[in-house]
Amino acid sequence: MMHQRILITDDEERMRRVLAMACKDIGNVDVIACDGSDALPLLEKERFHLVITDMRTPKMGRLEFLKHIRNKDPDLPIIVITAFDSIETAVEAIKEGAFDYITKPFKDDTLKIAIKKALKVGSLTAENKYLRQELEAHYNFCNIVGTSPRMVETLCLAGEVSQTDSTVLILGESGTGKELIARAIHLNSPRSNGPMVAINCAALPENLLESELFGYEKGAFTGADKTKKGRFELASGGTFFLDEISEMNPTIQAKVLRVIEAREMERVGGTETIKVDVRIICATNKNLSELVKNKKFRDDLFYRINVFPIVIPPLRERPEDILPLSRYFIERYCIKMGKGILTLSKEVEKLLLSHRWEGNIRELQNTIERAVILCKGNVITPGHLPLIMTKKVSMDEDEKERILAETAPIDIPPEGLSLNELEKQLVLQALQKSKNNKTKAARLLGLTRGTFRYRLEKYGLKN
Repeated sequence: MMHQRILITDDEERMRRVLAMACKDIGNVDVIACDGSDALPLLEKERFHLVITDMRTPKMGRLEFLKHIRNKDPDLPIIVITAFDSIETAVEAIKEGAFDYITKPFKDDTLKIAIKKALKVGSLTAENKYLRQELEAHYNFCNIVGTSPRMVETLCLAGEVSQTDSTVLILGESGTGKELIARAIHLNSPRSNGPMVAINCAALPENLLESELFGYEKGAFTGADKTKKGRFELASGGTFFLDEISEMNPTIQAKVLRVIEAREMERVGGTETIKVDVRIICATNKNLSELVKNKKFRDDLFYRINVFPIVIPPLRERPEDILPLSRYFIERYCIKMGKGILTLSKEVEKLLLSHRWEGNIRELQNTIERAVILCKGNVITPGHLPLIMTKKVSMDEDEKERILAETAPIDIPPEGLSLNELEKQLVLQALQKSKNNKTKAARLLGLTRGTFRYRLEKYGLKN
C-alpha cells in the first residue's frame, strides 16, 4: 500500500515533534516536519497528501500563506493548529478552504481523528478526480469509434447539440450505443459539472417507475416510511437520460410532459410544486411516429422531445466500422485480462464483415470478449467465434445465391470462375440499370444502401 505523505509546518520544534509522533502512530504515513519558511519551497517541488500548519511564516501573513497553498493544490487538505484565543482566525481559515482546525492544547485522539478523516477525504477526492478524467476521456466524441459517413454525421450532430440545453431524442436499434452518445453529450455540455442521471423506463413496473421519476412523500403509499427524492430532482443542475421512453404509460407521459414544458413537478402523494433545472435526453428503439399514429404514445410529448432527433445507424449499415470496433474491443479486453494484444485472422475478418449483427455493437463486443477469452495464441481464428457465425452460411452468401438464381442460370466452366468478379459485374449492371442511383441499385440486388456502399468500396467503384 502506498504511504501517504504529510507535511507538518510549525515554528516550534517541540510542537513539530508532537505532531509528527501523532501522525506516525496512525501508520502507513511518511512525515516531513519543517518551520514556516521551508514549507512553500517543499510544496513547490514535492507532492503531499496533507498539510498540518500553524499558518505562521516569516514572509507572509497567515491567510496569505493558506491562500498560497490552496492556489498550488486546491484539493490538498489542510489542518490548521491554532491557540484557543485565535479561533476567529481558524474560522477565517476554514472559509479560505482549510479542511479542519484544532485548538491548542489538544488531545492526541482529536488530532488523530482529524488526520485520518483528512487523509480519507483527500484520497477520495483524488480518486473521484481521476475517475472523472477517465470518464470524460472515454466519452469524448473523438474517442467514440466510428469513421463511416453516417456515424461521422451522427457524432457531428451530437457535438453541435451538446453545447445547447435543447431536449434530444436518440433513435436506434438495441445495442447501437444510444446511452454512449447521451453521456458524451452531457460530458461535453455546459452541464458537465452537474449529475448525469439515467433510468431505463422498460426495466421498472409502472407503479415503481412513477415513484422513481418523481419521488414520493412520507405516507404516500404502504411502505413509504420517509420522503424520497425522484430522479428528476436528483438530476437537477445536470442531465436526465430517459432510456426506452416509449415504454411509459399515458399517465406518466403526461407528468413528464409537464416537467419538460414547465420544469416543475410534484412528488407522489405531495402537493408542493418543485422546480427542477434539468436537461432531458430521451432514447428509444421503437418507431415513435408509428406509436403516435396508433395512439400508443402522446403526440404532444412526442413533439416536445423530438426537438433534436439523432439517429444512430445499425452496425450492418456501416461495415466500415466493424473492424476498427473489433480492434478497439480486442485492445480493451486484452488489457483487462492481462494478455498481449491479439490480431484477427483474415478468415475472422471476413466472417465479422459478413455477419448481420442484429445485436449491433453490443453483440460485436460480446463476440470479441469471448474470442479474447478463448484465444491462447496471438491470432483470433474462426474457432474462437460463436458456432452460429462459422457454421451458418452468412447473410451475404445467401444474398449472392439468391441474386445468381434470380438472374440467368450460370454453368460453372471446368476451369472455374471468380465469385468476386461475378459479384462485381452484378454491381456494375445494377448501377447501369438504375442510371447510377445507388439506392435503386441496392434495391435491385436486395441489399441495404449501407451494404451496397460497402460493395462499391470493396471493388473500388465508389465515385
